[in-house]
Amino acid sequence: MKKEATRQQNSLLFEGITSINAVLKSGRKIKTVYFDNAKIKSKRREYDFIKKKSRELSFELKEVNRSVIDELAIGSSHGGIIAECLDREIPRLTNESDIKSDGFYVMIEGIEDPYNFGYALRTIYASGADGIILSERNWMSAAGVVCRSSAGASEIIQAYISNPMDATKIFKEKGYKVVCAGIRNSKSLYDADLSKPILLIVGGEKRGISSSLLSEADLIVRIDYGRTFSGSLSSASASSILAYEVFRQNRKNSSD
Repeated sequence: MKKEATRQQNSLLFEGITSINAVLKSGRKIKTVYFDNAKIKSKRREYDFIKKKSRELSFELKEVNRSVIDELAIGSSHGGIIAECLDREIPRLTNESDIKSDGFYVMIEGIEDPYNFGYALRTIYASGADGIILSERNWMSAAGVVCRSSAGASEIIQAYISNPMDATKIFKEKGYKVVCAGIRNSKSLYDADLSKPILLIVGGEKRGISSSLLSEADLIVRIDYGRTFSGSLSSASASSILAYEVFRQNRKNSSD
């Protein structure tokens, strides 16, 4: 229970080789890597790789008992390796930011849990989104948890911080269509034109998207259900469906 309660606190411990590889790609500075000394033989390639990187990047590599790692880690799927890192600086979105002229960006508002946030980022990244826009209050402070649940995507996707209304204005000035997920005055997702450039805004399950932000949308889309159902999809599920419809509609023009 104690560890479960810590999942929403600031976390700069990255658990597992997938998360650590993502950190290495992102350029986030690593302070210390802890490696289970009982796994050095069975995971010789991982160990040698981390040892080489520790020399190149000047971080400490500690060979420790599994109990030390278990005590530090929040989860249990670390595989005997965790990294203690420093904060990542996420730039503010401005008119001078390096936004693609024909891109796909996503802004998520109001997700209540860092795991769900990570799951959403995993699919958003896999769908080919060029970046994410984060509000001042976001789950990037729980970086280790988000990285693990996003399979490393949170570390390698381009991210900016912005007030949602400011972000909407900036993207519109750059010729983007702003699309919000909603119900009132909406069009079915599958009948909507989601051609790039597009800024997709998805709200959390509880609060949704603010009315002031919805009023700025060029298009509001809804996800139709296959049967009568009064519940709402999780933000992670909704983000996945929406992001992949954007991918589907633009796939012929994709160069990736």
